Amino acid sequence: MRKYVILGLVGLLTLAACKNVKTINMSSNSNPLQEVAGRKNFGPNHALVTTPQPCVMIATWDKDHNPDVMMAAWAGQYDHNKIVISLSKHKTTENLELTGAFTVSFADIRTVAESDYLGLVSGHQVPDKVAKAGFTITPSPNVDAPIVNEYPLTLECKVVSWADGILVGEVVNQSADESILTGGKVDLAKLQPIVFDAAGMCYRAIGEVVGGAWNAGKKFTE
Repeated sequence: MRKYVILGLVGLLTLAACKNVKTINMSSNSNPLQEVAGRKNFGPNHALVTTPQPCVMIATWDKDHNPDVMMAAWAGQYDHNKIVISLSKHKTTENLELTGAFTVSFADIRTVAESDYLGLVSGHQVPDKVAKAGFTITPSPNVDAPIVNEYPLTLECKVVSWADGILVGEVVNQSADESILTGGKVDLAKLQPIVFDAAGMCYRAIGEVVGGAWNAGKKFTE
């Protein structure tokens, strides 16, 4: 298995852990929002604050060393080897406090139903939900967390911090199945990850290549 980062899927989550961000007061004492000409206002709390969102699958061990997997949509890259995920209290967060480690994989078009199921059902109520989804597990050799074999790309992570609903993890290894590599690099066309469309309440597949990164805009520099 080889090391390759792929968390920059599609403009993911605003980096919630950044400290020096100036906030705008939108309390009831603020002036009412003004209409933007030619557009529809949704206010600050509409589902499309950042969209589309990656469907990341977080895997942990529980106190009995049973695997637990949940889907999270509010996640993104925090640094070159760190990720940030916004989480409320779950069995996953309880497991994180026990082990200090987790893995992150990416739901894809081959695992839409299974991944959605793992997001619908709590491990508290269905402790064997991973097996019910038909998934198999390999213990990570690098962190105290399970790897879901059916997801071809996995990040092995150690908890850096977990406070106020914000999980920051350090990626100590990224491994990819040979089936999703082209020229030794992760190929999104082969991985076929899905993203969460909050407006349509559906999952969408990553589409075609439409331009080169740090290249398409060069025509304006010439």
